[in-house]
Order: sequence, then structure tokens, then C-alpha cells
Amino acid sequence: LLVAIGFKEIEIGFPAASRDDFEFARRLIEEDCIPEDVTVQVLVQAREHLIERTFEALRGVRRAVIHLYNSTSPLQRRVVFGMERPQIIELARSGAAQIAAQVEEWARKYPDTDIRMEYSPESFSATELDFALEISEAVLEVWQATPARPIILNLPATVEMATPNVYADQIEWFGRHLSQRDRAIISVHAHNDRGTAVAATELALMAGADRVEGTLFGNGERTGNVDLLTVAMNLFSQGIDPQLDFSDMNRVTALYRECVGMEVSPRHPYAGELVFTAFSGSHQDAIRKGIAARKKQKSSRWEVPYLPIDPADVGRAYEPVIRINSQSGKGGVTFVLEDRFGYRLPRLLQVDFSRVVQELADGRGRELKPSEIEKLFRQTYIDPVGPFRLASYEPTSVIVADGGDQHTIRGLIDIGGRRVSVSGSGNGPLSAFVAALQRAFGLDIKVLDYEQHAMGEGDRAEAVTYLRAVVNGSNAAYGIGKHVNTTTSALQAVIHAVNRAGDWSDDEAAFTILADS
Repeated sequence: LLVAIGFKEIEIGFPAASRDDFEFARRLIEEDCIPEDVTVQVLVQAREHLIERTFEALRGVRRAVIHLYNSTSPLQRRVVFGMERPQIIELARSGAAQIAAQVEEWARKYPDTDIRMEYSPESFSATELDFALEISEAVLEVWQATPARPIILNLPATVEMATPNVYADQIEWFGRHLSQRDRAIISVHAHNDRGTAVAATELALMAGADRVEGTLFGNGERTGNVDLLTVAMNLFSQGIDPQLDFSDMNRVTALYRECVGMEVSPRHPYAGELVFTAFSGSHQDAIRKGIAARKKQKSSRWEVPYLPIDPADVGRAYEPVIRINSQSGKGGVTFVLEDRFGYRLPRLLQVDFSRVVQELADGRGRELKPSEIEKLFRQTYIDPVGPFRLASYEPTSVIVADGGDQHTIRGLIDIGGRRVSVSGSGNGPLSAFVAALQRAFGLDIKVLDYEQHAMGEGDRAEAVTYLRAVVNGSNAAYGIGKHVNTTTSALQAVIHAVNRAGDWSDDEAAFTILADS
């Protein structure tokens, strides 16, 4: 996975520390698992027997970095080593000299092998800057670094002990005072004890660091190492190509869970399940409008409120961007119905249906799935409870003297277990049908809004009609028709609006209407 993402330097362990690490290194080399353009890195302390074991593990490798370290902070010198500064420097020089001798011997035996060297004054963040510089200069001298073959000087925030700007200041000071700056690649290695490893790394890069060591998802000792995925995607979001491929973030997270046995936080930047998800109504509305504007303008530039990058860049779909719970507003509900199901709701219908969704979400106390929202939408507007059902109709039209059309609708309406014939005329099928209902049942129907659009393409395309009406002075109500025939869709919308606008139950209302008519 790391190779597929594009990493060219991959630390494979501490071969001298355990049999597992040693055998893992051997297997990678013996089974030729390391691509030619990838350099493996191994960690080793400044101790003679550990260095010998490390080189034994690397026998046959093409390219490798030997990462030597020893701790340098006052606390470690006093408590762990019982040594003063000169003794700690001598420990580093001795380890560096042994590695240099081994590298020289390997160069004679294995001329095709490329071994590079790295040194870390471990606990750098807690070490006096002048001493970190002194011991690093001593190792540079032993290894005889040159501008053509620089060594890596890795300066770890082994423990985050201050704000990120302090770590960046330490990196900047070190780079400015290093006497052979062109002979060293300054690397940073931040841990996350204060939860600011990403910020510390980004500031350290601005302060002059050349290289970053870290892990995917911040896995590592204690609070973990800096999360390279977040660092890389932060660069990407600012227009800097990290040359790493995170276009299939779902695969990355799945393999991480499988291999490491740890979970990825739902709120993890870029990779979390909820990172491109909005529940807030105002956020949902702004995202929906931003995506719509970008499509309309056919813009290649990503400018959508609340979404710093295009979810598609990391293999995520737009569908889960907006998810619905009791906090959601009309924008979110509208987005789900538009993006997932193809409806284009008028604004007043957006407001009306969002109240219906919020009531259901409150009642269930959880997030609603898109399928649940679409089902609720159909039950509310397309198949509402009410006494009227359109059984059949027959339209006719004639051209009248003034050049217009005179439309007549004759139809059958099912109500209260009976089938009633209706007929009416108007300047269009819709007005004719409204007149027919008014004439047959004594209803006062006022159509306030009417919109229709196609859903789908070709033979499978359906007409969706949104109609808002007042019946007998009631509150205005929407009804929706959906049919392959545009007229049928419109007449269904009238029936469904009447069913929703009236204050009646199926049985009693049906007989009352029939008696009155």
C-alpha cells in the first residue's frame, strides 16, 4: 500500500531489536519485494552489536538508509545513561564510525548497493540547541558528508513539549547555525503528545526542513507520530502536489484497519467517514448551492462552501456529503432528493418537506437514510392518504375562434367505494380537471403554483409535477404527480394536493362529499 501511494523511503523496522523485525527485513530482500526506486530504512541505536545485526539483516539490499540514534536531552543523559555531554558525543561518534566502516566495506564487496546514513539526536525537542548542533556536527565529520552525498539529520520532537511554533523555531535555528548546511538533509519527526504534530510539521517545513518522517493515520508510540496522510492532503488543499496518491481513500482506510487492527476516527481529516458530511441545515444549504453553481458555471476550480477539497479527489462520492438528522434543514433534504433521486423541489416545497423530515428524525432519534427520506417524500406528496383517486380520464381539445384551445376532461374518480363521473372545461387540461372536480364535488380549488420537469432520459423518462393548492380556504398544500405521461402527472398532482389540503378521513369525508354533491 505504501508503495502504491508513492512513498520512496519506507522505514521497515528495527532489525536488531526483535526476531520479527529481522525476519521481516530478510523476507522483503530475499523475495525481492522492494521496488528498485524505493529505499528502505532501518533504525539502530549507537551500540556495536546492534549495528552488526542491522547490517546482517540488510545483506543483499539494493538501497537502504541506516538510521542511527542516541538520546541527547539532559534528562536522558542524567537518568538513562549517567553520562555527561562529552561521553554522549563519543557514543554517537563511535556508532557513526562503526557504520561508516561497514558502509566502506560493503562498497567494496557489493558495489551495486547504495547505503545512505541518517542520524537523530533523539529527544531533540528537549535538548539544548547548542548541544544538538554540536553532536550533529560531530557525526557529520565522522561520516564525511558532501553536497553530492549529504546525510540525513533527523530532528525529532520525540515528546511534544511546547507549541508548534517553538519546534519550528528550533528547526530554523539549527538550520541557520549548521556549518555544513549543504551537506545535510534536515528531517523532522514529530510526535503528537499535545495533539499538534501536524501543525508542528507544517511550521517546521516553513522553517526550512527538507524531509518529514511519519506514519499513516498517526500510528506510532504513545500518542503516535505525525499523520503523513493529513500533512500530504493539507499541502494538496493549498495547491502543493505531495506526489502521493490518496485518490482511493476508502481502500487506504480499509487496509489500515486490516493490517494494523486500529480504527480511523470518523472525524479524521480527509479519511474519516463523516469528514465530508454535513448535518447542519445552514451548511447543507450552502454546500448544495455551491455544487449547483459550480455545475452551472462548468468550473474546473473547486469552490464549495464548507468543503476545502473535492471529495472526488480522495475517491469519495457526493452522496454521503449531506446526511440528515434532526439538525438538518431544507438545503440538506433537498440535496439528497436532487442528487440521489432526481427531484427538483420548489423552494416552498423544500421548506414544507424539511419540517416533515425533522419531525421523523426527532421521533427516531437518529440519522435518516436517503431511502427513508425518499419513502417519506412519496408517502407525503405522491401517495398521500385521502378520499380521492384518479381512475381514468379522457382529454379532448378544440381550437376556438380566438386561436386558443378549449380543453375538456371527462374522467372517473374513485371516492368512498364508488366511482364518480366528472367533466369540466378550461384553457388547458389542468384547468379543465380542476373545473371538473369543483363541479362534481362542490370544492373550491385554487392552484397557487405549478412546476413540472422530466426525470430520467429516453423511454424511461417520467414527468414530475409539483402543484400547490388551497381547497375550501384551507392552508396551501403540495401534491406531486409522477408519470410517463405529462398530463397524467399533472392530474395526479391535483388529486394529491386536494387530498392533502382537505381536512378529512377516508370514509366519513367521502360520504359527506358525495351527499353534498
